Amino acid sequence: MTNAITTQGLSKVYHEGAVEVIAVQPCSVALPPGEVVGLMGPSGSGKTTLLSILGCILRPTAGRLVLFETEVSGLDERYLPAIRRQYISFIFQAFNLFPALTAYENIMLGLKVKGIDGSEAEDRAAAVLKAVGLEQRMHFLPRDLSGGQKQRVAVARALAADCPIILADEPTGNLDVVNGHRVMELLKQLAAERQCCVVVATHDNRIEDIFDRIIYLEDGDIRRIHTG
Repeated sequence: MTNAITTQGLSKVYHEGAVEVIAVQPCSVALPPGEVVGLMGPSGSGKTTLLSILGCILRPTAGRLVLFETEVSGLDERYLPAIRRQYISFIFQAFNLFPALTAYENIMLGLKVKGIDGSEAEDRAAAVLKAVGLEQRMHFLPRDLSGGQKQRVAVARALAADCPIILADEPTGNLDVVNGHRVMELLKQLAAERQCCVVVATHDNRIEDIFDRIIYLEDGDIRRIHTG
């Protein structure tokens, strides 16, 4: 089986004057489709930096990044937007919903960015809102939704694009325990059904039981990997 994400010696180093800051030490991992993977560790451990590299937002200083069978670490910057459109959807802690657009319209806009519109986009938007249990609230504005509902809209937006990799940065950070678990259980179910790879950067140990695999980072270094 082809891995969704493969890294070999992937690292990120910043230079602040004469000072070298190692944000991510050389790491090598292989993440298969169908799993929910946690990147865990204290603040400043390198979770978000590593997630941003996997999402082709930050360029690695060294090493290889392969998404399925496409090596992306050496690609010119101009090709990266197309790689993100093809392979990656993002879920953020702050939801990143447009306040003047309904849940349905937020998803339609996300699909338009991915180059999908017309009846196909309409069908996808309605289907994913039903999948996350929000078909009765598709025409609600974000201000009329609870925190858990807004995060489910964000999950639906990621699913609508039908990308094989979903990257989530602290998706439960603004949610209580019950809603946090609901969102993560939904991601786990959808990862299994759609065989997509979900990678979650979090320090929320309340959701550890959801993960198929946990990568523990400290000072930018992978200290251990636990497989459930």
